[in-house]
Amino acid sequence: MNRQRLTEGLAALGLPPDAKAEEQLLAYLDLLLKWNKTYNLTAVRDPEQGLSHHLLDSLAILPWVDERNLLDVGSGGGLPGIPLAIVRPKLSITLVDAVQKKAGFLQQAAIELGLSNVRVVHGRVEKLQGQFGQIVSRAFADLQDFVGLTRHLLALGGHWLAMKGAMPEDEMARLPAGVVVERRLPLVVPGLDAKRHLLILKAGS
Repeated sequence: MNRQRLTEGLAALGLPPDAKAEEQLLAYLDLLLKWNKTYNLTAVRDPEQGLSHHLLDSLAILPWVDERNLLDVGSGGGLPGIPLAIVRPKLSITLVDAVQKKAGFLQQAAIELGLSNVRVVHGRVEKLQGQFGQIVSRAFADLQDFVGLTRHLLALGGHWLAMKGAMPEDEMARLPAGVVVERRLPLVVPGLDAKRHLLILKAGS
């Protein structure tokens, strides 16, 4: 049942059939829910709900993810970074989380799923070094904190990808000087009856 719903959901998102990716996505969801019993990684505990709320929700931003290296900030249980890494095996993805038990889960998940394109960092993002063409967050912080804590990590010409529920007009109004909302996109997530948006931001000249 889960496999069929996943296949249908991926097709609804415009993704071509990929048996290996589907197996890895379901294995990841099983791993997430298994570890969740001890480590409290997510409020979602039902596998059916996990398909829509986690896997398909994460992959709904795929059309706006390009080939540049990607940083997933406050990755927690690996969302959206691990589903993106599974579907885009050539995309270099760094997952960072300040909580040791979450970083431990992320490392174990990357090993068990054979995700050689994933790097896990345990630490605070403001102390992280490097340059990333894309920086994504899913329920990490409000926009002001998100861009403020990661601005030193954004490569020249790079973009922030902020995953949100309802359109956060008040957060956009508080964005720091020089940060521009380039696009605001409503997302349709199969099986999820809730508002979802993607905001693409850039550092202005």
